[in-house]
Amino acid sequence: MRKNRAAARLVWSWLAVLTLAVLAACTTTGMGGGQLTGGGADEQAVVFTWRSTDGAISGTMNAQLPSETYTGRFFQITRQTRSEVLAPLWTHWSLGWYDWPYWGGVAQSPYPYPYPTVQFITHYSGKVVATLESPGNQRMRCRFHLAEPARGMLGGGEGECQLSGGRVIRAVFEAQ
Repeated sequence: MRKNRAAARLVWSWLAVLTLAVLAACTTTGMGGGQLTGGGADEQAVVFTWRSTDGAISGTMNAQLPSETYTGRFFQITRQTRSEVLAPLWTHWSLGWYDWPYWGGVAQSPYPYPYPTVQFITHYSGKVVATLESPGNQRMRCRFHLAEPARGMLGGGEGECQLSGGRVIRAVFEAQ
């Protein structure tokens, strides 16, 4: 009887170790860097970190500035993206971010303002977007061109973030 119990404990111990290893293997992480510019201030280094449990398609992102840390969610936009997923992006910002010129500026944009959700998804498909917030209620919105969209954030990319005060961060994420 004791041998059976010892064997059962050994099996359960190995199952627990194997389960933890599988769970750890499902989490991906990465880093990036950037420069905060604008507002008449000197350039400042920014460190980005991200964590995902779905293959680097969505997850959490942190941006460490010299004065504060911003934290929030990131999403890779695909044709399958549903409008409910995008709802957090509009909190504290214009619907569709139409007030933030991109890819040639407002005059070059193929869409009227504000962007309907379908046009936003089409415009940003294959890109990553994020909204982050600091403990002091400062906000940041980000958009990144992915180098390899099929790999999500793991494929690396570059883009920019805008703070609620207007300053901009140019960011780069190396492929993992």
